[in-house]
Amino acid sequence: MSNHLISKENTLLEALSQINDMRQGPLVLFVIDSEGKMVGTLTDGDSRRALIGGYSVNDPVEKIMHKDFNYLSSDDLNDVNKIKHQKDLQMKLVPVLDKDMHVVEIIDLQKYKTRLPIDAVLMAGGKGERLRPLTLTTPKPLLPVGGKAIIDHNIDRLISYGIKHISVTVNYLREQLEAHYAEEHNGVKINCCREPKFLGTIGSIKFVEKFFNDTVLVMNSDLFTNIDYEDFFLHFQEHEAEMSVAAIPYNVSIPYGILDLEGRDIKGLLEKPQYNYYANAGIYLIKRSALNEIPNNQFFNATDLIEKLISENKKVIRYPLNGTWIDIGNPQEYQKVNDMVKHLNF
Repeated sequence: MSNHLISKENTLLEALSQINDMRQGPLVLFVIDSEGKMVGTLTDGDSRRALIGGYSVNDPVEKIMHKDFNYLSSDDLNDVNKIKHQKDLQMKLVPVLDKDMHVVEIIDLQKYKTRLPIDAVLMAGGKGERLRPLTLTTPKPLLPVGGKAIIDHNIDRLISYGIKHISVTVNYLREQLEAHYAEEHNGVKINCCREPKFLGTIGSIKFVEKFFNDTVLVMNSDLFTNIDYEDFFLHFQEHEAEMSVAAIPYNVSIPYGILDLEGRDIKGLLEKPQYNYYANAGIYLIKRSALNEIPNNQFFNATDLIEKLISENKKVIRYPLNGTWIDIGNPQEYQKVNDMVKHLNF
């Protein structure tokens, strides 16, 4: 962050030198006063225009800076719509200011799509039996897809949405996953939580020691998807749900004429009907308080949680997932994903 901060008393020459040292990212400086309060912005273009306009390289930055600038408050970080608005304004770097106008963070909207106030938990404890012999010595989430582990495709995408608190529940060949995430991954420490026995598709979440946000995203680690997590979250918020289930369209075509029967009597005929359904995609947004419904150290599936919440008249909604989604459950799907990834930019 310090690379983008400059005192209003520094000269234009010093500002140009600081901008020149930036190796990547937007060439913008945030100007602060002697108390560390933000008072303006200065870009590479501003500096060049100032020189063309007759300013000296020895003039202070205060003379040239923009005093009318965009920023987010610390409280705005929980409002994804406000971050989305900054993207709509085509802002590249957005300073986050405390109530005293001190810069506490800078969000890079070129590097990150947004900043979602959620925790994420990836279930990675399964044996991947349908992919044997590939999974005899390698846990399924670490199988390579396009030169990168399956699970890393998912974690990198979560990080690109500004998610900082990510846990992975591990069981089968867990030492390999723990070693894989022993160091930070793209600047984020991945927390591996050991599942003492197989506890279903969500039971192991009880071994995540701490959550930092009121919303938790839970997903299978072996999916290949380009789901828009920002839209998923905003849809969840808009409908004030207890749980949202990402769902993919699933169509069934019957190649025969189907009889509409009442007992033995034929009441009509449906010629080669098509039925449209939504299937569970294995990706969920859940209010943290709803996780209390999951029993400790017992086999419990995400579908059990859905049914339990519904039985208690809690709001459970469907989020239609548009885009790529593949459950890497067998050798054919694994080969399909490896063929697809060559042509997709995730």
